[in-house]
Amino acid sequence: MAVSLSKGQKVDLTKTNPGLTNVVVGLGWDTNKYDGGNDFDLDSSVFLLGENGKVTNESDFIFYNNPQGANGAVVHTGDNRTGAGDGDDEGVKVSLTTIPANIQRIAFTITIHEADSRSQNFGQVSNAYARIYNEANGEELIRYDLGEDFSIETAIVVGELYRHNGEWKFSAIGSGYQGGLAALATDFGLSIG
Repeated sequence: MAVSLSKGQKVDLTKTNPGLTNVVVGLGWDTNKYDGGNDFDLDSSVFLLGENGKVTNESDFIFYNNPQGANGAVVHTGDNRTGAGDGDDEGVKVSLTTIPANIQRIAFTITIHEADSRSQNFGQVSNAYARIYNEANGEELIRYDLGEDFSIETAIVVGELYRHNGEWKFSAIGSGYQGGLAALATDFGLSIG
C-alpha cells in the first residue's frame, strides 16, 4: 500500500522498506484542452545535489539529453513529448545503494518545454504526480499528487530523495517557479546559456 503524501510531508523510504535498493520515480501529468495551437511537451529533469544544495558540475543535471548520472546510479528513461496515455509519462531509475557519497539530495522537477514562446504554464496542466515504486516487483511505495495549485509557473520542483542518518527519505516539495528550466538550473548552481 503506497503512502500518499501532501505538500511539505516527508517520509522514510529505505527504513520502512528494508533491503530496498532500486526504485523508479515515475512522473505523470495531463494537459487541459486549450486552443494555443502548440504541442504541450513537459519534461522531467533531475538535479544531483551536494550538501550545499547545488550540483557540482553539469553532469549532475540529468535529463533527456544527459540521461545518466552518479556513475550510472541515476538513469532517465526517456522523453515523452505529448503526455498522452495513462500511467507514468517519464521515469527515472535510481540505484539507492550506488549513489556516490557526495550526493546528498536528488531533486525531481517537471518543466514545460518552450513555455514562454508557446504561452504555456502549469495552470494548463492537471493530474500531475510523482510516485516511487520498487523496480524489482513494481510495488508502489510513495505517491504525491500535486493538485491544482499552480497557475503561471513554468517549472515545478516536485520532490526530492535525500539522505538522513544513513537512510533515504522522500520530501514532497511541490514548489513552482517562473522562468522554466533556466530558473531552476540557476537555483541549483548551473548556468544555462
